[in-house]
Amino acid sequence: MQPRSRGNFVREATGQAAKSARTVVIAGVPDGLLHNDVMSDILVIHFQKLKNNGGDVEEVIYPTTRKGVAYVTFEDQEVAESVLKKDEHQLKDVRLPRHYLLEVTRYCENVFSSVTSVLNMSVFKDQFVLEDLLEEFKKKSTALSFGPLQSNGHISVQGSFPAIKLLRDFLLLKAKSLPEENKREESKSHQRPRRRLQQHRLTQETSNFIHDADREKQVVVLDTDVYCYMKCFFSRTFLVHDVVISDTTDGDITTVCIENAGSRSDAGQVLRVKKKIENESRKLHNALRKERICFEKHTRDEKRRYKWVCESLKPHYPYVLIIPYDTHIDVIGNSSQIFEFVREMSNKIQSLFQTR
Repeated sequence: MQPRSRGNFVREATGQAAKSARTVVIAGVPDGLLHNDVMSDILVIHFQKLKNNGGDVEEVIYPTTRKGVAYVTFEDQEVAESVLKKDEHQLKDVRLPRHYLLEVTRYCENVFSSVTSVLNMSVFKDQFVLEDLLEEFKKKSTALSFGPLQSNGHISVQGSFPAIKLLRDFLLLKAKSLPEENKREESKSHQRPRRRLQQHRLTQETSNFIHDADREKQVVVLDTDVYCYMKCFFSRTFLVHDVVISDTTDGDITTVCIENAGSRSDAGQVLRVKKKIENESRKLHNALRKERICFEKHTRDEKRRYKWVCESLKPHYPYVLIIPYDTHIDVIGNSSQIFEFVREMSNKIQSLFQTR
């Protein structure tokens, strides 16, 4: 295979980016009611209607790797923008038993579907009514989903990483209002080896700058997927002279510890590295997208085929990160590349299984 020239690569990347700008993500598509081809036709009809701010549809991808989600690409970007401006999209068709409310978003939005962690609210029990405090959390963090409040004060929180970080900031303000006795108790509770919302290590992050003998240490909390992408494609960020960087991953969240390698190290180097990691992670979180490709079956042969397809596509998508798991594969990269990667992968997988 002949290598592509830089000019061809740029033109292809530009074309992919332009296509992603003309594509919207449709959530809430009724799943399993009709044949997939019929549902695709219904979506085309809906998004071509002028009353829905629609226009000429170039392509509909349905079904996708996510249940009830479709991708609609318009011939003109202006139509995509117009569709996004409509307040409400009701999917109506005589072949459907009722109307269905659709959620329409830009293809490049919602980089990572969610981060799930457990928040320990017991520290606040002597100062606040926990149920009232929870309602305050919900009003402050409308983008987050809260589970039921447990008797031990724990509650599950799910949502985007930036939204959870905003909740962290709000909790820090609440924690500062607690008496010293409660703060000490809270510090003890956070030393227990259980899964929790790591952004809320209040005692550690209130000071934010820790002195440990001759060393100075900073802590950064990152989305695990962003961290993996940084480690793969921006490894130099973590290779700094006279600085030791370690990490602890707890599911969706990775805590990065940055500290001086010795007493003679530059006192400001740790803080500079922390700021660099934070800035890089913020840019990547705004630019990246993740798609999860789940295995329909869990046979060794099926996993081997998926792995082979990923490896065959990798040279064409040099900045796509592929993370294989036992039940699925996570594919992380920019919006346009992921769009094309998943599409090519789906076509190859279908072709492989049809030829068995």
